Amino acid sequence: MELQSKPQPEITDLVAQNQYLKNEMKKMQSMAALGELTGTATHEFNNMLMTVINYAKLGLRNRDDASRDKALTKILEASERAAQITNTILAQAKNRSESFEPTQLNEIISSSLVLLEREMRKYRISIETQIDETTPKVHASGNQIGRVLLNLLINARQAMPHGGTILIRLCACRDDDNMVELTVRDSGSGIERESLPKIFDPYFSTKDGPDESGKGGTGLGLAACKEVIDSHRGRIRVESTVGVGTAFIIRLPIAGSAQAAA
Repeated sequence: MELQSKPQPEITDLVAQNQYLKNEMKKMQSMAALGELTGTATHEFNNMLMTVINYAKLGLRNRDDASRDKALTKILEASERAAQITNTILAQAKNRSESFEPTQLNEIISSSLVLLEREMRKYRISIETQIDETTPKVHASGNQIGRVLLNLLINARQAMPHGGTILIRLCACRDDDNMVELTVRDSGSGIERESLPKIFDPYFSTKDGPDESGKGGTGLGLAACKEVIDSHRGRIRVESTVGVGTAFIIRLPIAGSAQAAA
């Protein structure tokens, strides 16, 4: 009768420490992403505040109805925009849960675009969306997928320093009834063919450093993005042509099918 060897205490401790460090890293990435979003939103909120102040002064200087109507309309538009940004940030900060649950990806897309609207406009990036509203919910952590999407969008913006277009497509997979497909495609500089096999390797980067905005991402590199998608039982791949652009294609399991497979 063979005796089964028990795990050595030091090995067990190392495994536990490794898992602990991974969890702490996820928390740090979450805080980094939230800090990045807050910084972006602060600039946008300041712009809205200046709009309110300037049009309030205009309304006070000009007593005619036409000027006042214009001023009040602009103040209302800026206030509504500021409220939208604030509510999105508060929702991100409040929902710190990393639990997996049925999640609408179109809602994550919408909130991400709200936060990045000013930045995209500043760098002359136009956003095109092809969202199939009938796309099923996925089994996911909304916070984690949101951070992945923000990272991909910022990467796409940085690949187009002179402006361009980002296409976001969401639909059910045509060749797999159990998966949903999310695509982020840019019209940027593209990635060299020899770099593509290494694109998800830890510490590998095609960037020289932060761009003029000081950004190098959201604290979540492509290796970490892949780790998040893998943990969701999903897949992420890249397609790129130099001078044409790059697309990241993510597939995630539909909510019902993911629980059945677990």
